[in-house]
Amino acid sequence: MEPRMRLLLFDVDGTLVLTGGAAVRAMNDAFEEVFGVAGAFEHVPMPGRTDGAILADAFTRAIRQSTTLSSGFTARSCGPTQPPNASHEAGPRDALSATGVHPVDGEIARYKAAYFARFAEEIHRPVPVDPSKPVRHRFKGVLPGVREVLEALDGRPDVFLGLLTGNYEQGARIKLEYFDLWRYFRCGAYGDDSLDRHALVPVAIARSRQAGCPAVDPRDVVIIGDTPLDVACARDAGVSCLAVATGGFSADALRAAGADTVFESLLDTGAVVRCLTGA
Repeated sequence: MEPRMRLLLFDVDGTLVLTGGAAVRAMNDAFEEVFGVAGAFEHVPMPGRTDGAILADAFTRAIRQSTTLSSGFTARSCGPTQPPNASHEAGPRDALSATGVHPVDGEIARYKAAYFARFAEEIHRPVPVDPSKPVRHRFKGVLPGVREVLEALDGRPDVFLGLLTGNYEQGARIKLEYFDLWRYFRCGAYGDDSLDRHALVPVAIARSRQAGCPAVDPRDVVIIGDTPLDVACARDAGVSCLAVATGGFSADALRAAGADTVFESLLDTGAVVRCLTGA
């Protein structure tokens, strides 16, 4: 009798690793290079959101500060915009349309290419010393217990490891290859696939099938994340959620969001593995 399979879908930032703000610095530099606006992401909320939704928010904030953006973006109407919905985010073009700003073809692709190029360099640089920044922007490394948990799960016949992250796929790859974690994951759903994180669960399940995972019952799909948005994504899809308080949200906040199980960290390898495998 074959073992019952579990599909384990890991978030990246705050769950597996933190990059000391390297991604944000690269995003800011790329946005300024392509659109001519500095510091576009400085006050944009990021944890748990997709990169496309974050970019949309940066556009709307930049538009409020500048009547004309370079590279073919022209603000014709800069009225107030609505804040992003946590469940159903607007995309860059939706945000631009709402403010009367219309993109030149290829500019978003140019931004992404510039971001990936800058991030691939920035992640190798030391973290700038800035006590005013949040902890997640001052720590660079694999989070406690992560490597041990992945080693314990790797190769087991009863689990299939994948990613479910708001990162663009190339951004996720840059992060995880830097820390030598990319090799553990056989598939993923990314911010390229949808602006709405909730839509990523069926994408991840479909990709797991394509990668060789047998069909699994929703109760055997577990999302591992560090924000209430990860928890909401799991709840909306009818799958389980293990939340870990290593990304800035407290264990109490994650419990209040409805996580099935909450750990302060992944340091207790045995307990985490037992929870994830149902053993």
